[in-house]
Order: sequence, then C-alpha cells, then structure tokens
Amino acid sequence: MKRLLVLGAGTAGTMIANKLRPRLDEREWKITLVDQNETHYYQPGLLFLPFGTYKREDLEKPKRRFIPAGVDLHMGEIDLVEPDKNQVKLVDGTELPYDYLIIATGTHPTPDETPGLDGDEWYKSIFDFYTIEGAEALAEKLETWEGGKLVVQIIEMPIKCPVAPLEFIFLADAFFAERGMRDSVQLEYVTPLPGAFTKPVAAKYLGDMLDDRKITLESDYFLERVEGDEHKLVSYDEREIDYDILVTIPVNMGSKYIERSGLGDELRHVPVDKRNFLSTKHDNIFALGDAAALPTSKAGSVAHFAVDIFTDNFLDYIQGKPMREEFDGHANCFIESGNGKGMLIDFNYDTEPLPGKYPLPGVGPFSLLQETEANHWGKLMFKWAYWNVLLEGRAMPIPALMSMAGKIREEV
Repeated sequence: MKRLLVLGAGTAGTMIANKLRPRLDEREWKITLVDQNETHYYQPGLLFLPFGTYKREDLEKPKRRFIPAGVDLHMGEIDLVEPDKNQVKLVDGTELPYDYLIIATGTHPTPDETPGLDGDEWYKSIFDFYTIEGAEALAEKLETWEGGKLVVQIIEMPIKCPVAPLEFIFLADAFFAERGMRDSVQLEYVTPLPGAFTKPVAAKYLGDMLDDRKITLESDYFLERVEGDEHKLVSYDEREIDYDILVTIPVNMGSKYIERSGLGDELRHVPVDKRNFLSTKHDNIFALGDAAALPTSKAGSVAHFAVDIFTDNFLDYIQGKPMREEFDGHANCFIESGNGKGMLIDFNYDTEPLPGKYPLPGVGPFSLLQETEANHWGKLMFKWAYWNVLLEGRAMPIPALMSMAGKIREEV
C-alpha cells in the first residue's frame, strides 16, 4: 500500500485531505495527516477580534470535524523529516514512513527573532494580532485605552495575509472615530516596503487611503531593535519611532523542524517549483500553503487556488505522467477599510492588482481597488464559505487561475 503523509491540518493540509481522499483508492493508498493542535482557527477573523466584532468562540472549531473518513489524523509534534529514509519522526519517538510527503505546516509569528520585541512589555504595550492570544490581549487593551500614539509595524516580509496590517490600521481609525476619540489618537503605519503595498498600482490607492485618514506612513523602515521600556523602535539607519501601543507583525517563519531537516530557506520556508509545488531537492516531497517559499502572497486564497491546481497534478505525478497544470500565483484578498466598506484585489505572479469588476466583467458584484459595501459583506460572508465549503474541499465558483476579465490596465 502507498503512503501519503501530510504535515499540518491547517487550511492547505485539510483541503488536500478532503480533495485527495475520494480520488485515491483506499485499498491502495493510506493517507495520514499530522498535527499537534486540536483546534482550527479562522485566521482572517483574528483581525476583527481586537475591535469586538468577534470573540474566540466565533473563530474556533475542532480540526477533527473537517477530516474526512478514511484519513488518519495523528496528533503529535514533528521532530524531523528524514528524506533519505522517507520517514518523519515525532518528538515522542513515533516514526511515520511515507512514499509521498506534503508539507503544509504554515508560517508563524516569531517575536524572539527581533531584539527586545518579546520582553517585559509583550502583551502590555506591545501586541500582535496574528495569534488568538495576541488578538485577545489587544482587545482588552483597546477597551480601556484613553488615547495616545498607536503604531502598526511590519518587521520583515513575507508575512501571511500581507494586507492585514493595513486593514488593522483602517479599522483602528474607524474604531476610535466611532468612540469619539479619534482626535486623541495618532496613527502611524511603519513598513519595510517603499510604499503601502508591494505592487505600485495598489500602493497608490492604499497610500491615498492612509492620507485621507490622516495616518502617517513611514516606509523603507528596517527594524533593528525595540526598546520596550522607552516605548521606542530603532531602525538599522537609527531612525527612532516612539509609541504608546505597538501593534507589531513579527518576522514570519516556518516550523523549526523544517530547519532541522535541512528542507528550508533562511525563514524556514520550503523552496519549491512555483508552478507545481514540488521540492527543489526531493522528488517525492511537495510543500503547499504558507509553508512553501513562493513569490506570491501567503494568504488563504493562494492555498485554495494552489490546492486546486495541485490535486490533478499529484494524480498525474504518481502515475508517472507530466503534471498538466501550472500555478500562476493567483491571489485575491478583501481589504477591510472600516465604516462598513472594503476593497478587493486580485493578482498573480505576473499581473499586479488592477481596478475593475470581479468576478463578472462589468457586473461584479465586487469592485477591484474600490471601497464598497459589497466588498465588506463579501469579506464577512467568507467566514461561512471557509467553514462549510473551502475546508471540506468543495468547489468554489472562482477559477484557480487568474483571469483578466473585468480588469482595467492602469499606469502608475
């Protein structure tokens, strides 16, 4: 019997299990999914938790609920992948052999990579919102905060959901205005990028939105250290930024076992062929989702589109056939902009976000690079689709490869 081993029961790993199980004969294939945590969090919802839109119970469900019959879920911490032996060792000593391995253990905030970040002020004046613990601590802080300077700061790219920091500061602007205290709050957005976003057209739109909201933008800022006692950021070129509350996006890194196994780059993401997700080092190892070193966004939409492409490719590959599809880096993201409105961007490896209508040309119902109420409701409704359609491997009415239909080319 052939053995398929999937590491990680998050978004990508769960979708893979649901899509492949009905297409691989159970008499010939054993599928095992490995994870160390029982709870699945709807990560896009963490953005809203600090502002009271959601609570923890709105964003969590048991992972076992989404694992299909015929897939073994093995709970345990991964210690090492041994490609020369085609096996994975767990911390408790368990050895799991494989014929094919899929790495889908994501990327994670790693605050201890930055001097001073996770010191005594962690969850006192310094917060993240990419973890359930950080989002809850920040919610508690904002509930009683009387004003001052709030800084949203990205340490290094890539990060998962790269638009979330912008969404956070837009929501913060609306949150404080609704409480009648916006004039008592100074907002600053600090990024290592040359502008508000990685792509020029989108960066222009988003930069204008920051200006309209009187949010200061500090670009090309590469953080060297945090001086928590003095509430101060210090960059490598010695620019100093003070704050009362720091909302930071720490360095994002893959799981430590990837480094121990010699499978990752300097950020512990797995180098793969960007078109088919096959490891550049091993011909029976793939990496998907945020665990893969791909030149596109680390976002749930990328995992969704990638898994759609991967499924047929994998079935070809195990039969010795050429993989038929090539992933184009397709990503689309709703950008919550506050006050009941949102934007939408849709792009891939070669085409940056452009204005237009999506998914139907001239109809939408969603507008690209434009603030609308429909985009806001699209983002909120996606939570239902995530739990009830996406994770279970059901087809979404969106093509995996990006289409230019409805897009308007625009010069910067």
